[in-house]
Amino acid sequence: MFGSTKHDTEKAFADSEDSPVAEKTSSDDIQISVDTASDEKYGKTQRGLKSRHIQLIALGGCIGTGLFVGTGATLSTTGPAPLFMSFVVISAVVWVVMQTIAELASYIPSSGSSVPLYVNRYVEPSLAFAAGWNYWYAYAMLVASEVSAAAVVIGYWTNPVPVAVWLTIVLVTIIMLNVFVVSWYGESEFWFASIKIIGILGLIILGVILFFGGGPTHDRLGFRYWQKPGAFIPYAAPGNTGKFLAFWTALVRSGFAFILSPELIVLAAGETEAPRRNIPKAAKRFIYRLMVFYILGTLVISVIVASNDDLLLQGISSGEGNAGASPFVIGIKRAGIRSLDHVINGVILTSAWSAGNSFMFAGSRSLYSLALTGQAPKIFRTCNKQGVPYLCVAVTSLLACLVYLSVSSGSATVFQWFVNLTTISGYIAWIILLITYLRFRRALEFNGILHERPYKSPGQPYVTYFALVFLILLTLTNGFQVFFPGKFTVSSFLAAYITLPIVIALYLGHKIWFRTPLFVRAHKIDVYSGKEAADRLEEMDVPPVAKNVVQKVWFWIA
Repeated sequence: MFGSTKHDTEKAFADSEDSPVAEKTSSDDIQISVDTASDEKYGKTQRGLKSRHIQLIALGGCIGTGLFVGTGATLSTTGPAPLFMSFVVISAVVWVVMQTIAELASYIPSSGSSVPLYVNRYVEPSLAFAAGWNYWYAYAMLVASEVSAAAVVIGYWTNPVPVAVWLTIVLVTIIMLNVFVVSWYGESEFWFASIKIIGILGLIILGVILFFGGGPTHDRLGFRYWQKPGAFIPYAAPGNTGKFLAFWTALVRSGFAFILSPELIVLAAGETEAPRRNIPKAAKRFIYRLMVFYILGTLVISVIVASNDDLLLQGISSGEGNAGASPFVIGIKRAGIRSLDHVINGVILTSAWSAGNSFMFAGSRSLYSLALTGQAPKIFRTCNKQGVPYLCVAVTSLLACLVYLSVSSGSATVFQWFVNLTTISGYIAWIILLITYLRFRRALEFNGILHERPYKSPGQPYVTYFALVFLILLTLTNGFQVFFPGKFTVSSFLAAYITLPIVIALYLGHKIWFRTPLFVRAHKIDVYSGKEAADRLEEMDVPPVAKNVVQKVWFWIA
């Protein structure tokens, strides 16, 4: 398929015990490649991302409109308590996902690293084929959703410039940052993420001040909005049943704020300096991102904005202009703090731009990884002299151009379409990832090298089993609302479940055509190819030594 043959698929799964292979070193760095024979013809990615790039990408790379804008609709539908609780629960699941990714990526941080590459290696190629195209599609849609949301945010200033102009400016900038040198992407994300982190920390501090009545009006908010209009808005049913359904609705919707963001680490693994030092470092710090940015961030939203706020409801119903603004901005405006709402709106715009930038990187690398394993046309292996798979960037950009639908339909409406389509894709991707991790552990146990993992995350494999069962349940109930009397619409049903039959069709089609096994047995899983080169790369790594207090703090952060 796509120029590959059944022999290519079988070759990718040659028994490791027959031929453990250590890849060759390049002149500057050890490159752990999937297919070194094609490097001269197609080129290969380069390790251009520094430690500070990876740490900031991990902390803030994908914090975008899911947190800053998408939380508004959830708050108005379910109330503050379900919003906050859902972010706590999803944060726990995403933490597990991040830990499994870090173990996989740090073990063999190869060129073209991606979750589908690991699925191909540790599970079987048909599932990798379905997962790979699901990832690529989801990332391209996420680019579109962030660009669309950027137009929503810009609309807060009611600028007369046509929406299509803003969409073009945002999208072209993202493409430019991704098509030249990978360090451009890393450097831009370093600064974008820094702005987001400073902005969120500022909003949390502001939330504490308003909580205790430190605003211009000296009105002590406390948990006022949890009492009136109330902590819960019953959903689809009265009483406790309605409250539980409100929580589950918030749980399903809140996933968009996290979707596919942990995968940025594995996609950057093959282009990162000292991956076995920097990837575990990023994984350990991930818990702080979840606790501070997501959990405290939603708590602040629940404190400063009422679920029945007129501006919030107007934003959801009209989807135009300032009505689509963030609940953070609305809360600041209600507090009477002049001009700060415009500053925060600028931070949110930067966040949308940044998240789109990260998802463009992720989408292009996912397609590149598919090409490396023969599951996409080989031409997508082509890299320029700077090691960027520019054709992958171009094709991902073309799919992201679906964002121009918002020119006629309203940015906020299209944004919600993309939310629905990408959230379920992300849940499916995480289910496949967790299955892959369990097969990875099984193969290491069979070969007696489980203890040789460079990074050992806590609670394994039990936390993975918990997250796997939870995500399966969440995926199956993703569109439960459409089954209530009077709630069914074809568009809502398709948005909630269309990804499932597509992924199954890709999986079964590939399996029937190539007659692949149900799964690769543990004794045939290759756990050695590339390991020796990764070990040597780790041995060559010289961690920086701090010479003063300032450097100690900086090295801890980045």
